Amino acid sequence: MRYWLIKSEPDVFGIDDLAKVKREPWNGVRNYQARNYMWKEMQPGDLALFYHSNAKPPGITGIARVIGEPYPDPTQFDPESEYLDPKSKPENPRWWLTDFEFVGKFQEMLTLESLKADTLLSEMLVCQRGTRLSITPVDPLHYKRVCKLAQWK
Repeated sequence: MRYWLIKSEPDVFGIDDLAKVKREPWNGVRNYQARNYMWKEMQPGDLALFYHSNAKPPGITGIARVIGEPYPDPTQFDPESEYLDPKSKPENPRWWLTDFEFVGKFQEMLTLESLKADTLLSEMLVCQRGTRLSITPVDPLHYKRVCKLAQWK
């Protein structure tokens, strides 16, 4: 099993939205590295820390699980979608996604400030200057530390 951090803006799709719908395709990712994580590295059962980005304050709010196999992101072919990619073709899709399901919400957000203040967690990619990827791998030690600080069993 691997661990991940997935970012979303809470006013677009937050942890409460995932809790409500239970399962959601992680669509609209238009960064090749983040796409490759979903397409080639994530496996069903992997766990992800759900991070609210572009929020005041930003931070980790809960946990999601990868479910199912990756598949082409349908928004790349949708002329009505802001994620339309006219260069992508159904016979050779450029963008892939995986589905995530809700696992749980933390009682309190672990803010980015608190992550940076923790000696171990300050090494996480999300804490590094210039790291803007919407999906990043998480070291198992970091995942366990986040769960401990969030009092998550």
